[in-house]
Amino acid sequence: MSISLIVALILLVMIAAGFRLGQARAWRAADGRAGALHSLPVYSGYYVALWTGVPALALVAIYGVLGDGLVNALVLGGMPQQVQDLSAARQETFMAEARAVAAGLYAAPSALHAQAAAAFARLQGLFTWAVAALALAMAAGGLALARGHISRQFRARNRVETAIGILLLACSALAVLTTVGIILSLLFESLRFFAAVNPVEFLLGTHWSPQIAIREDQVGQSGAFGAIPLFAGTFLITIIAMTVAVPVGLFSAIFLAEYASPTARKWIKPVLEILAGVPTVVYGFFALLTVGPAIRAAAEWVDAAVPFLSFAVPTQSALAAGLVMGVMIIPFVSSLSDDVINAVPQTLRDGAYAMGATKSETVRQVILPAALPGVVGAILLAVSRAIGETMIVVMAAGQAANLTANPFESVTTITVQIVTLLTGDQEFDSPKTLAAFALGLVLFVITLLLNVIALRVVQKYREKYD
Repeated sequence: MSISLIVALILLVMIAAGFRLGQARAWRAADGRAGALHSLPVYSGYYVALWTGVPALALVAIYGVLGDGLVNALVLGGMPQQVQDLSAARQETFMAEARAVAAGLYAAPSALHAQAAAAFARLQGLFTWAVAALALAMAAGGLALARGHISRQFRARNRVETAIGILLLACSALAVLTTVGIILSLLFESLRFFAAVNPVEFLLGTHWSPQIAIREDQVGQSGAFGAIPLFAGTFLITIIAMTVAVPVGLFSAIFLAEYASPTARKWIKPVLEILAGVPTVVYGFFALLTVGPAIRAAAEWVDAAVPFLSFAVPTQSALAAGLVMGVMIIPFVSSLSDDVINAVPQTLRDGAYAMGATKSETVRQVILPAALPGVVGAILLAVSRAIGETMIVVMAAGQAANLTANPFESVTTITVQIVTLLTGDQEFDSPKTLAAFALGLVLFVITLLLNVIALRVVQKYREKYD
């Protein structure tokens, strides 16, 4: 059992003990009468438990974030000059290999790696034991200190509620900071890419072949990094997917909300939403092994029946990927649209029926116009989901960067190329690898714009009812 697990178990036991001791101290202070206390005894227990666990867990979390960097810096500081003269990317690779050697994953490839691994294991063990001892000491001190504060007039509830408010604020700040960190990492790495590759050529070039190295005399010439084929493939597959998902999902939502009986809705809606829980790799296998060959067989049948319409259709095509992706995102459209349609007040339906409108006329002329902003928002969110899909495209559409509008040809998308560029051992100082961050930045901007448009549509055309 690792020292980290042992410390975690001990901290959990101390937190539970602190809760019980805080409650018991409050009962004793009130002579067994809860009415004599400012706060209920349970709040005193929460107060002691918070002081027992939060400082120690905060220390462990800080070490978890900064510990590896500190150990790496100390190890590198003690290495020979030839290691310290390496570039930042090569130093990171060297330390990753040394950590793997220290973990016993494989033998040291050199004496320097063995030296670094020994130093890493020694320092990591030292820091781990020191942090574990300090965390347990802080937990014990916090328990004793907080328990001493418990009295009849102690405002334990106010302190606990303040701590919970701070915790919620910290979680919100963490979410915001995570988003900011993602944006900044994409931006900085993209700027490094655009320093070597002309951004105009990247955004408007029609030849994508990142395996072609850029020599020193080719800096600024980025013919191999023209991303137009990736954009075209992404939008082609997305259009095919939405052609399937929008009508099927919207009509399913209308049926479930307006026509289906309660029994039918109880069965159909969960079955329909199962599609959202199927792993994308399963959809990819289905597209590769079933849909792609079916499309190819259909094309061969047409070729035999009508020779002058002869055209070759590979097993991997944009059509196969788009059709299966459309099936995958049907629940995104149907569930959101169903919720929006159900939110339309019943009084509008009753008014339409009172005017003599039929069921279908009420749906077409009253319910859908009232629900249109939400439906448009659901469709745009589904588009964002389709643009970001990777596994289905890899397996069903291939990785060929073809600039074409023919759905029967193999194409690739932005997300597929990001995975391809970052797969395996890569050096993050070459345009080939940095291109993934530029593609990620473009994809982020596209999905952000779609989400902003969806929110604007909902806000502008939303109808409020009393």
